[in-house]
Amino acid sequence: MFQEIDKKKNIIDNKRPLPNHTLKSLRENFLLTWTYNSNAIEGNTLTLSETKVVLEDGITIGGKTLKEHLEVINHKEAILYVEDLVKEDDILTEWQVKSIHRLILKGIDDSYAGTYRKEKVIISGAEHIPPEPFLLKEEMETLLDWYNNESKDLHAVERAAKLHTDFVKIHPFIDGNGRTARLLLNLELMKAGYPLAIIRNEDRAKYYSALDKAHITGDYREFIELVIQALNRSLDLYLKVID
Repeated sequence: MFQEIDKKKNIIDNKRPLPNHTLKSLRENFLLTWTYNSNAIEGNTLTLSETKVVLEDGITIGGKTLKEHLEVINHKEAILYVEDLVKEDDILTEWQVKSIHRLILKGIDDSYAGTYRKEKVIISGAEHIPPEPFLLKEEMETLLDWYNNESKDLHAVERAAKLHTDFVKIHPFIDGNGRTARLLLNLELMKAGYPLAIIRNEDRAKYYSALDKAHITGDYREFIELVIQALNRSLDLYLKVID
């Protein structure tokens, strides 16, 4: 499953260091498309071009809510924080996860930002029901312990995909779980030297279906394949630019 992406990654690695302006343009492109798609999956109605205006020019869009603008600004800040974590290259901690979530909900719902939910929830359209609130801390500790230890034997992409999937299964926060999960996915991919895996809004139905299948059956293959497809798009863009 991973031979193609690893072959492309090796080609790119062998061409490093890449020119500064090339890296800058790739980063700006990924920051925009990641923010747009991750927010759109959750129902944000800002278009790609509108997201670009908010991100790069700080201009508000008429007819759009303050919440939608904050979702764009917050996601950018969360990406910057994730990039700092990549540079530190430390183990993933509960504090880091909560800090990412705190940035996602900053100014939108500060009372829940970075705080595990205290209520039962269901995920709309999903068969899986997340655990009771009193189990959340234990579940998260178990997930992070697995990730920082036993999962080391897995391919880096499989590890990151399973982290995302199992985090969503726990659904530790009232809101912002999807955005946080996708940030965690890419945090761990970047630590391993891969580009971003951007799940497209147009693949939302497949994305949710693959997650629910993994949660109910324990079969992660569809979700891992979705991540690989996203990685291939990013790798192909790198190859196109540097070739």
